[in-house]
Amino acid sequence: MITLVRRATALCALGAALTACGTTGAGQTPRPAPSAPAASPSPSRTPTLAPGPAGLTPVFEHGPRTDGAKDGKTVALTFDADMTADQGPRAASGERFDNPQLIATLRRLKVPATVFMTGRWAEEYPDQARSIGRDPRFEIANHSYSHYAYTDDCYGLPTVSKDDMRADLERAYAAFEKAGVPNPMPYFRFPGGCYDKAALKELSATGVTAVQWDVVSGDAFATDADAVTRQVLDGVRPGSVVVMHCTRSAAPVTEEVVRAVVPELRRRGYRFVKVSELIGAANGRG
Repeated sequence: MITLVRRATALCALGAALTACGTTGAGQTPRPAPSAPAASPSPSRTPTLAPGPAGLTPVFEHGPRTDGAKDGKTVALTFDADMTADQGPRAASGERFDNPQLIATLRRLKVPATVFMTGRWAEEYPDQARSIGRDPRFEIANHSYSHYAYTDDCYGLPTVSKDDMRADLERAYAAFEKAGVPNPMPYFRFPGGCYDKAALKELSATGVTAVQWDVVSGDAFATDADAVTRQVLDGVRPGSVVVMHCTRSAAPVTEEVVRAVVPELRRRGYRFVKVSELIGAANGRG
């Protein structure tokens, strides 16, 4: 388990670079998340967690801590594709918020992964969003539209109002649909990983499962790939969810880290899975 201090340090660094985020646009028509009853005829096909106490949005942090003879040790690599609503001019001037080399490496190494994508990222890179979403090795999940925090005092991030939380989440799904992403998952990762009871209540009607993590890679703004690699390898346990980033400008060493982490974890007997498989296993359906 990565310590709280290391987690806060990594997230604070990421939050510092994402302090200026766009707002949820007026006039956007809310749409339910993919798992909401009105949008999914067979929600049981996609593993989700049951609502929490008082019907609150459930929160998933890691899978079963088992080393079963049948499935072995599992670990999920997750990648946040972050882009804020005000960063269009920076992208136009050449800054890269994508990382196609990372995606190519995951494909070459045959590593399944879950990409938590902001709607703004999908708007900027629709071809890549569509390519990732159509590759059965990957699954795309929701990371908000423009990376506003859903609580106050979240590592310096601006906040989305309580009344706009659901619309912000739904706007991201609308961006995925426009980009041609098929079947985005009913999973949501809070910007900065920050949430409280009020946020869980506001999102409960969407039917999403909130997905956190138990291993912080520390790749945000890191320049020492070896240090990030050690942090991942030291933290992984059976059922772990590792948070990394799919953004060249904010996480330049991530692809190098993946090239080192994947063979070592396989040597240790780990099997890479998507978040949906871990949630399914937690439900007894894995």
